[in-house]
Amino acid sequence: MTGSEEPSSFRLAYVPGVTPAKWVRIWQERLPDIPLELVAVSAAEAPGLLLRGDADAGFVRLPVDRTDLSAIPLYTETTVVVIPKDHLMTAVDEVSAEDLADEIVFHPLDDTLDWERPPGLPAIDRPATTADAVELVAAGVGLLVVPQSLARLHHRRDLTYRPVTDLPQSRVALSWPEERTTDLVEDFIGIVRGRTVNSTRGRRPAAATEQPKAKGADGAGTQRRTGAGKAAGKASGRTSGKSAGRPTRRGSGGGQAGGGGRGRGKPRRRS
Repeated sequence: MTGSEEPSSFRLAYVPGVTPAKWVRIWQERLPDIPLELVAVSAAEAPGLLLRGDADAGFVRLPVDRTDLSAIPLYTETTVVVIPKDHLMTAVDEVSAEDLADEIVFHPLDDTLDWERPPGLPAIDRPATTADAVELVAAGVGLLVVPQSLARLHHRRDLTYRPVTDLPQSRVALSWPEERTTDLVEDFIGIVRGRTVNSTRGRRPAAATEQPKAKGADGAGTQRRTGAGKAAGKASGRTSGKSAGRPTRRGSGGGQAGGGGRGRGKPRRRS
């Protein structure tokens, strides 16, 4: 369904770890008259927020229920383990799930990875948030496995991280309610997918389609003018022919007319 009225603004939700700045900048360049409002939301709450209509579209973490939400996967994040800077794992470039087997690994309630079984040894209690888990890692209580963007978001000087090679990864997608695929949603999809302002998709190109029509009208006018020119040329040819005398049907007729006075007589039949 496409919106018929121009909304006063566009509300864009985003989950922790996603940085929408570059897409917001392009939006402001292309649609300066329509403010874009950013709505920060947790990964767990993002789908419900979209379904309630509290945002027009949003950057979410997959999976989401595709029954009512459309989603375009954008990228997959590297999974990392957050560790203190004096931890033994800082000596290697990457680790495996087996390397974490004897470590306490926190599994916060807002975890965004789709686990069959979390790695390492479980903590006595699950931290409420990823931020709380980071504080516990800094205290030397255990480790934390998260998407790389969340490790950067909660960066501390006394912590670092290393990629984990064989654990689930988080996928980020642009999502919106399928029944509210408005013109502005189409515009934002085009921005995220890297379409140019003159793209043939979405609402923006509609104005551009007027250009071929204008060319077509000019072409028709040119054709009419060309036809008039041809007609004028024919008229000019007839006038020129009359002034020069009636043309003969045979190439040698002109000579015969001049020499034998047969210019006005009937041409001879071939024997």
